[in-house]
Amino acid sequence: MSRHSEAVKEYLLNENEEFQRLVRKHRELDERIAVLSGRFLPSDQEKFEESTLKKKKLALKDKMADFVRRYEMERQAGSRGARPAPA
Repeated sequence: MSRHSEAVKEYLLNENEEFQRLVRKHRELDERIAVLSGRFLPSDQEKFEESTLKKKKLALKDKMADFVRRYEMERQAGSRGARPAPA
C-alpha cells in the first residue's frame, strides 16, 4: 500500500466510526485466529472455526480497502471541482 493510502487509512481510523469498527473487528478476528493456530492438536471444530474466521477477516480487509479507495476517489473528484472533498 502506498504512503498516501496509509495516510488515508490513518485519517479514516481517527475520523470515521465505521472504519474504526471494521479495524476493531479485524483485530479481534486476528487475535482469535492466533489463539486457534497456536493449538498443538486443534479439534475439527477449532480447525473449522479458524478457517471461517480467516475468510471473515479477509472480507473485512477487502471492505477496509474499498473504504480507502472510495475516500481517495471522492477526494480526487473534489480536487477537480466536481464535488467538495470530505472534511
